[in-house]
Amino acid sequence: MQKKIIALAIAGLASTAAFAQSNVTIYGIADYGYSYRHNSIGNASDSASQFNAGQQSASRIGFKGVEDLGNGLKAVFLVEQGLNIDTTTGDVGASTNNIAFVRQAYGGLTGGFGTLIGGRLYTPHYSLVSSLDPFANGTVGRYANTYNSAVGTASGLFDPVRVNNAVAYVSPSFGGFTVTGAYSNNALANDSVVGNSQNNSVYALMGRYTAGPVDAAVSYHYIAAGTGLPTVGNVQNITLGGSFDAKVVKIAGWYSNNQQDNAQGIADAKIDNWMIGATVPVGKFAIKASYNLSDGNAAAGGNVQQYAIGADYALSKRTNLYTAYAMIDNDSANGANLVRRAAVVNDNANVGGTFQSGFNIGMRHSF
Repeated sequence: MQKKIIALAIAGLASTAAFAQSNVTIYGIADYGYSYRHNSIGNASDSASQFNAGQQSASRIGFKGVEDLGNGLKAVFLVEQGLNIDTTTGDVGASTNNIAFVRQAYGGLTGGFGTLIGGRLYTPHYSLVSSLDPFANGTVGRYANTYNSAVGTASGLFDPVRVNNAVAYVSPSFGGFTVTGAYSNNALANDSVVGNSQNNSVYALMGRYTAGPVDAAVSYHYIAAGTGLPTVGNVQNITLGGSFDAKVVKIAGWYSNNQQDNAQGIADAKIDNWMIGATVPVGKFAIKASYNLSDGNAAAGGNVQQYAIGADYALSKRTNLYTAYAMIDNDSANGANLVRRAAVVNDNANVGGTFQSGFNIGMRHSF
């Protein structure tokens, strides 16, 4: 089998990688399991019990490759498509089904200068928070259940995952420190919001230090609203986070300040997001737990807390069993006469509903 290459997505780039010459790799994930969600807000429904694909990680297939151009310069590409392996319909990981390779797609160059790519890219923000979350933003334990559930905000703005029409640069590693910068003029063509006029710019910057057991970073994500966003306004996200791997336990956490101007014409929405989590390896098991607090002002609808616990069991290097349980507590809207936040327990396969607690069990195979 040809030597695998390292994917040059914003979600994973921390340094310039070494590649095999003229290499193309097919890769993917097949994930399937059972979910049970209950404790509905307002007793809208008692529970939901179902089998789903992609609970821990959205199932996908991708192609990535590199060509050695000589003198240390290489051309790289990656295209990745989401799959629903249970129904064989739809594109997991995006809001529209009419875009080929909706998860991520890019081409670019890499060399001694760093890496420069363009296309549909993961944001530096998502690269940071998803890598620090013990659940990697999967299963019912994922951080996204509380992070972006503010009232009166356009969905997806506080937790930007991907952006279209983006260019990004990742510097070489300087003793473990790298800098990532990205720009897009298509702010709302992401996983949650469509119909953008392409006059809304994204500016993103992240500095990250990774060496030995230490991983620490700060990221800045700013959306400058143009004529297509008169009721949304500008959005600013500043996140500081890191982890320390002591072998017997890995501790991770972050603090994120999010502000949206004139949210839907009501008031400025402000939210402070906190996460602390731990992963404990025990033989072939990895025991995981996290606590997420999303502390919003009245315009954002108040506070939300999530408690999660779970475990992975490695059947091999590429196949694991997983389970997780999470519970959400929606607090009041700080006494304001506004609709309170109503965060719900979701996973990568189940989005929506009104359920406050949930359980997953399943298997994930990577190839």
